Amino acid sequence: MLTKRQLLILKEIIRSYTESGTPVGSKSLMASLPVHVSSATIRNDMAALEEAGLIQKTHSSSGRVPSTKGYRYYLDHLVEPAAATPFEIQAIQQGFGGHFYKIDEIVAQSARILSNLTNYTAFSLGPELANIKLTGFRLVPLGNRQVMAILVTNNGNVENQLFTLPPGVASDEVEKAIRIVNDQLVGLTLPEVAKKLNTDVPPMLFKYMDSPDGFLDIFGNVLRQAASERFYVGGRLNLMDYLDDSDVARLKRIFSLIDDDNGDINRLLGPVAGTPDVKVRLGDELTPEVLGDLSVITASYSVGDHGTGMIALLGPTQMPYSKMIGLLEAFRQELAKRLTDYYNHFDG
Repeated sequence: MLTKRQLLILKEIIRSYTESGTPVGSKSLMASLPVHVSSATIRNDMAALEEAGLIQKTHSSSGRVPSTKGYRYYLDHLVEPAAATPFEIQAIQQGFGGHFYKIDEIVAQSARILSNLTNYTAFSLGPELANIKLTGFRLVPLGNRQVMAILVTNNGNVENQLFTLPPGVASDEVEKAIRIVNDQLVGLTLPEVAKKLNTDVPPMLFKYMDSPDGFLDIFGNVLRQAASERFYVGGRLNLMDYLDDSDVARLKRIFSLIDDDNGDINRLLGPVAGTPDVKVRLGDELTPEVLGDLSVITASYSVGDHGTGMIALLGPTQMPYSKMIGLLEAFRQELAKRLTDYYNHFDG
C-alpha cells in the first residue's frame, strides 16, 4: 500500500511530466513538492513507485515517467479536475455565438471549438434521435423523372436526397402517396415512422399504386439518413503532433478509424453513457490495438427529453488530465445549454 508521501510524489511526477514532457528526477521533485523531503527519501519513494509499476525509467534520462498503470491509478484515485479558466469559458461561448440552422451545425461546431481549445482531436455526437418527430415529407420534381425527396423533423433538420422515379410511377400516384405519408406519419417519432413504413403504410399505397416499392424505397432511404447518428471530428491533423509520422501504416489505420462513420469509431468512443461522469480510457483499454499508446476522454451531455449526446478527446497518454477533464465538464454544460436553447425555439 502506498504512503501519503508516495501518492504525493506520484501525483507530482504526473503533473510535471504532462506539463513539460521531461522525465522527472528527485532534485526537481525536491524543489516542487509542497512538503520538505530530502533527495534520498524521494529516491527511495520513487524506487517503491517503480517497483509497483506506477513509474518507469526512460532510456535517455535518469528521471522517471508515469507508466500506463500509473496514469490509471492517478485517474482512479488522485486526479482533481481543474476548473476551466474564464478565457476558456469565453472562447466556448463565443464559438457557439453564431446563428445555426440545424442541430448538426451546432454539433459540428462543438468539435471544432473543442479541438481548437485543446490542440487534440475532438469528436462530437449529437443527441440521440429516438424522440425526434417527422413534421413533413415531399418530393420536388426536377425533370427527366428526377426528384428531390425532402424530409423535415421537429428539431429543424431538413434531409434531402436526389432520386430517379421508377418506371411506371405516375406523378398523380406520387402525390397521393405523399398525402398518405403525411396524413399517417407526421407527428410520429422516427422509430415509429420506420415501423409503420413496414406495416401500415404499404397496404394503403397499394390502393393508389400498382407497385409502391419504388416510392417506399425513396422514403425509406431519406428516413434512414435522417435517423442515422452522425459524429463530427475536429482537428484530425492534430494527431500528427504526437504520433510517429514515420509509421505510415499506423497513421493510415488511425485516420481510417476516425473517418469510419459506423465501424470501429463506436468501439473507440464507447456507448453514449447516461452517467454524468467524464471517463478516461487509455493504453490496452482501447480498441483496436493501433490506439495502444493513446488516450480517450469522453463525456456525455443531456438535452432533457431530446436525448443524450457525447463529446470526446483523442490524444497522447501524456495528457494533462486534470485540465482536460475540467475543460470537458465546462464544455458539455455550454453545449447542452446551446442545444437546449435551439430546441426551445422549435418546441415553443
